[in-house]
Amino acid sequence: MNTWAIQQERVMERIEALSRIGKISPTGVCRLAMSPEDLEAVKVVMGWMEQAGLKTHMDAFGNVIGRLEGRDASAPAVMLGSHLDTQPYAGRFDGIVGVIGALEVAEVLQEQGITLDVPLEVVAFSDEEGCRFNKGLFGVRGLLGRLEEGELEREDKNGISRREALLAFGGDPERFAESQYAPGAVRAYVELHIEQGPVLEAGGHSVGVVTGISGPIWWTVDMYGFAGHAGSVPMFMRRDALVGAARVIQYLHELASREPQAPTVATVGSLQVMPDSRNIIPEHVRFTVDLRDMDMERRDRLERELRSFMDTTAGSLGLTYTIREDTVSEPRYCAERIMSTIRESAEEMKLELPELMSGPFHDALEMSRYCDYGMIFVRCKDGISHNPAEYASPEDIAAGTELLYRTALRLCSQPIATNSRLVSGMNKEA
Repeated sequence: MNTWAIQQERVMERIEALSRIGKISPTGVCRLAMSPEDLEAVKVVMGWMEQAGLKTHMDAFGNVIGRLEGRDASAPAVMLGSHLDTQPYAGRFDGIVGVIGALEVAEVLQEQGITLDVPLEVVAFSDEEGCRFNKGLFGVRGLLGRLEEGELEREDKNGISRREALLAFGGDPERFAESQYAPGAVRAYVELHIEQGPVLEAGGHSVGVVTGISGPIWWTVDMYGFAGHAGSVPMFMRRDALVGAARVIQYLHELASREPQAPTVATVGSLQVMPDSRNIIPEHVRFTVDLRDMDMERRDRLERELRSFMDTTAGSLGLTYTIREDTVSEPRYCAERIMSTIRESAEEMKLELPELMSGPFHDALEMSRYCDYGMIFVRCKDGISHNPAEYASPEDIAAGTELLYRTALRLCSQPIATNSRLVSGMNKEA
């Protein structure tokens, strides 16, 4: 029998309650960023935060922030969190485990009458996924003053701009400046998340410590040809944008598959054909590119090869194209002091704690540019995620939440290392 502080039943009840918001199948969820479903989930979580004794608000970017003051209210806070928005064909655990786990940490502290040395913040970041407006990590980037020009004018598939969606959600572009965090307001960020991969399950481990997050490239590619009648234009005279896109997509797959043991992955997850008629030669095709790797030299080389192939392909088929870079990031490595703290907590719990990299990006990717960060992964059945079949067991989620709790207790009493994220060695800005 364990002597854990967290309440597994309460954690799972809350995860189950959120899974009913935007439910599309027995285990499937669709809760797109800044949608009515997302707002409903936010309001539920805000209610739980307030019940737990946290000072709670939604900021101008749509982030939900709950704060538990420490003895020194002016000290940099320890922040825990993740996100509530989902993919359109999602499971119940991605992001949710991190928010509910962080809330459980704060609630247990209150129940046990523990006053921390420094403040603790629980955050549900807005629009981590990026699937609605083709650019994610919106809330965390806003919090850190890292939004890019034109982001509010991005439109979803229904022509709704992010600005319109944000205003309907309760955010306010006019208040962005007052919602940004000043330098040094947070001393450490820790995110609990399902692994979204098969490594922990293959090794028989319930939890693991993350050592870093791979660097993603997200593009939106527009390829242009010329429309014509499908029955009358000879094959040798066609300028078919879909043929060009198909060749690029196949080449991207081959590029990422060259080294089977490498962590390189590439995906085209969205494709639109215009004018989208069976008897018209496609004139315009828009598709997305997602390329990730931990090895920057290899990722940059593959990017150059892909661009070269696109030039050659477009030239041979009489096409033109444009590339919009939606996201480009280098790999970001976790702070050694936080990984050590997680290891100490796991040893106290008598848990084996393997180390692993994260292929998916998380809100932690952006927080790494602001403060030391760490991540705890929870075992994910069959490595399935972004799918209604996504599953993490109550026991594994409880282990991860208890590990987060003990880690937070330690971090809230540690002295701040001077410029520690640079001393830890890996996250120097280019």
